[in-house]
Amino acid sequence: MTVTIHKCDREDLPLLQQISIETFYDTFKDQNSPDQMKAYLERAFNAEKLEEEWSNPSSEFYFIVCDEEAAGYLKVNVDDAQTEKMGEEALEIERIYIRSGFQRQGLGKHLFDKALEIAIGHHKKKIWLGVWERNESAIAFYRKAGFVQTGAHSFYMGDEEQIDFIMSKTLT
Repeated sequence: MTVTIHKCDREDLPLLQQISIETFYDTFKDQNSPDQMKAYLERAFNAEKLEEEWSNPSSEFYFIVCDEEAAGYLKVNVDDAQTEKMGEEALEIERIYIRSGFQRQGLGKHLFDKALEIAIGHHKKKIWLGVWERNESAIAFYRKAGFVQTGAHSFYMGDEEQIDFIMSKTLT
């Protein structure tokens, strides 16, 4: 298995949109109503929104490619692109999305390691993320990686409020 990670370019935006919708839907479709899911996907992953996110100099997107096929991606944010005010010393891991056919192969760990590398390159002292309180496998993964819950915030699936745990890790 050959794995590479590369930064997303503007011409990658249609694939980024496709993977975003596919992975989010596959992960959360069983826990949410079709109407709420549809509303969220249309708002969060429309072409204009992804273009705006990609164009922000404080956000970075990276594809992970496994045997020449895009398997998922990473999105990190610093400074004003962070979804919560965590300060200049923090980097947010906003998304680690892996397509269902590539899960359980360690690719999420590769993207997590890339996020750590980026944080260190930006001289950040902490990394953080939001994870749905019902996503037990992701919470377990992040706890194993040294994250602790430091708060919570609201996340809206359509017009339905859900709770994300905020989990942080101090970098040494």
